[in-house]
Amino acid sequence: MTIILWAIPFFFLLISIELIAEKVKGTAYYRVNDAINSLTVGVLSRVTGILKALVPLTIYAVAYEYIALFTLPDSMWTWVAAFIIYDFFYYWNHRYGHEVSLFWAAHVVHHSSEEYNLTTALRQTSGSFFSWIFYLPMALVGFTPETLLAVAALNLVYQFWVHTRHVPKLGWFEYVFVSPSNHRVHHAQNDIYLDRNYGGVFIVWDRLFGTFQEELDHEPPIYGVRKALKSWDPVWANLQVYSQLMKDSWRTKRWSDKCKVWFGRTGWRPADVSEAYPLARVNLATFKKFDVQLSMTTKVYCLLQHSVTVLIALMFMLNLDTLTNSSLWGLSAFIIFSAVSVGLVMEKRPVSFYFELIKNIGLIVGLLVLSLPSWLTIALFFGTSVSMCLLHRVYRDIHGTDLVEGPIASQ
Repeated sequence: MTIILWAIPFFFLLISIELIAEKVKGTAYYRVNDAINSLTVGVLSRVTGILKALVPLTIYAVAYEYIALFTLPDSMWTWVAAFIIYDFFYYWNHRYGHEVSLFWAAHVVHHSSEEYNLTTALRQTSGSFFSWIFYLPMALVGFTPETLLAVAALNLVYQFWVHTRHVPKLGWFEYVFVSPSNHRVHHAQNDIYLDRNYGGVFIVWDRLFGTFQEELDHEPPIYGVRKALKSWDPVWANLQVYSQLMKDSWRTKRWSDKCKVWFGRTGWRPADVSEAYPLARVNLATFKKFDVQLSMTTKVYCLLQHSVTVLIALMFMLNLDTLTNSSLWGLSAFIIFSAVSVGLVMEKRPVSFYFELIKNIGLIVGLLVLSLPSWLTIALFFGTSVSMCLLHRVYRDIHGTDLVEGPIASQ
């Protein structure tokens, strides 16, 4: 966790560099709503990860304590071995995340963006509850829980830079390591690219186990998933596939199919459900990205709200040791509410104005009664005050009417 927190400034530095490259090259790999959605999903992943990580880590620690066969020396070679072995198990964890419906329900959020840029790397799931199972053999061999956490964080940090379209193929590097080119393949929904290139750091696993696919010049990747999210709500992004699986499991008549819905091959549906509740087939030839047109003021407002949420989330993660349980759950609830509210604004949902009004007023009241560092109070108060000034323009963009003077057309 600490490694990832230290890496966050470098993540945003690289995103800034990519945005400069976007401007210089005149590409269109970024959209404000998509980027905010990816970053917000990432924030929720970090926050909820804190709340749910204790149980899997405890299981690993117990396994290490009681069934470890060896006591490994604390040496450079132990760390190198742990890094390589972790990536091997990551490959299988990732592969099953695409091939088994229950695991795909958790992983799909990372693939739901229809853009591919460095913000996509931060679009991580909040609902992965079973991935720890794949790493238990490392406890059996004798890798400490601390070693597992460290190499897992390093693996995740490595994967950040490969989520870009600005880096071409890299020659010999492509044969050993995961590169931007072969990871672009992984995020594509083209038939030839589906379920390929699962490695986290090393692409050799894909070459060994028959899941490698090179990026083809004549087949540009189309990013996203076949059952498109069509929403900027970060919570729904995490629940979308779970919702479909629950419906299919409830509707099918055979008890064996009720179980197979969850543990069968990704995309499989019972025959009776598929016939009664067919899903639209995707035609990539007519593929169109989900988008909602926003005014520049609303885009600025959403960026500001996201910045405030990120600032609060960072303070939350950096001060976990000093927070009471009520503060822990209260801040978590606020961060989730804020993330959902901004997503609704970007979809122009009428209720979003009132959510934002409640959120901003609540934040101002909180700043008046809570004892926070002066710089944080000033920063949050300034951001919230500007937000309140912009909110009436956001109302106009969402409703097509002015908050005070009525319909725009009548003016």
